[in-house]
Amino acid sequence: MKQTLRAALPRVEADAESGPAPRNDLWPAVLRRLDEERPAPAGPRWVWFDGALLAGLAILAVAFPASIPLLVYYL
Repeated sequence: MKQTLRAALPRVEADAESGPAPRNDLWPAVLRRLDEERPAPAGPRWVWFDGALLAGLAILAVAFPASIPLLVYYL
């Protein structure tokens, strides 16, 4: 059993950390693919849903002033 395992598994070098990247390292390929597929962000966008939430919070604060400490606590 010991000989079979040694024959099936490749030998690990002692200083594998300082050597070149292994042949099956997929991280550089993942980064390249992400850079190709995803365009650069154009900056923060204001979505209509953000405005609706802000308007709802303002209406809630005007209608129920006692809720302001609760809203501040959770923000």
